[in-house]
Amino acid sequence: MRSRLSQTLLPLLVLLVLLAGLGYMAGLFDRKLPPALSASGVTPEAGYRVALEQVERSEPVPATVRARQSTQISSRLLARIERLEVRAGDTVEPNQVLVTLEQADLAARVQQASARIDLLEARQKEVGSSLSRMETLFTQGAVSQAELDRARASFSELQAELRAAAQALSEARTALSYTVIRSPIAGRVVDRYAEPGDTAQPGIPLLDLYNPVAMQVEASVRESLALSLQPGDSLEVEVPALGAELSGRIEEIVPAANASTRSFLVKVQVSGQPLLPGMYARIRVPTEAVERVVIPRQYLTEVGQLNLVWVPRAGGVEKRVVRLGRVLADGRLEVIAGLSEGESLILPAQAARLLQ
Repeated sequence: MRSRLSQTLLPLLVLLVLLAGLGYMAGLFDRKLPPALSASGVTPEAGYRVALEQVERSEPVPATVRARQSTQISSRLLARIERLEVRAGDTVEPNQVLVTLEQADLAARVQQASARIDLLEARQKEVGSSLSRMETLFTQGAVSQAELDRARASFSELQAELRAAAQALSEARTALSYTVIRSPIAGRVVDRYAEPGDTAQPGIPLLDLYNPVAMQVEASVRESLALSLQPGDSLEVEVPALGAELSGRIEEIVPAANASTRSFLVKVQVSGQPLLPGMYARIRVPTEAVERVVIPRQYLTEVGQLNLVWVPRAGGVEKRVVRLGRVLADGRLEVIAGLSEGESLILPAQAARLLQ
């Protein structure tokens, strides 16, 4: 018997608690002010006077964070990788060694080119001495003009070969320098595409680098909005992942629309936050100014998901639900619905005292 009674009373008790909660949220238990309170100083003119203000509207446009300065590191040679000095996430400095390729073949070419220069210099010395003797004999009439011309031609030929050998040595040294790949910028390694022992090929990326100091936000803005923008204009930039609102400046507007999307690529320079390439962002593009009710934040009471304000009336205080828009730069709140121009507000603390 007792068990059946418990099973009957428990649902009723839960139902009563739910009804009481709904009644409280609806304001059924609020004590109303008697009419005499109006004469004690709570008048419609008390507190903050609601007025319409010009609020600039803007349209959010999806954007992507990108590095202003980025580069792909690749080899100019077909060679085996001996060492990779960095991994993804590492910070590098300009001229820092990143990759070392196999050098044996190219080093041998440098030695061969250097030995050929030594050989040609020795021959040039010998032929030069022979030419000097030939010129002396020619002045004495001991040799013919043809013999002298052949000696001079041999000397000129050796000089040309020596210049060509010097160029070959320079080329071999340059090719050898390509076996050590250095960082062209100060930055951070995004990804590493090879490992020691792999074969590096010309034009195939080995590493990706970017400069984390210089970041920008790129957005495709529809043409009707983009035509009102100019390089140098300031825009608000939101990065939801960081919960940050940044101030950006338009650095570049690509002067050609995307024919498929009818939009222009707008690049906005930002700073002040540790952004990463590829992060999602939004830029706010101004559209027009509209009249909206704007109130200070201290006049708002938040109850769960409800936003309440207190409006004084001749017979008491009215608790009113309002719908909010954006938070303005000075911290004030835009009210979309629930208040009209000319109404007054009182602070929640003042309303609580009057309701006691």
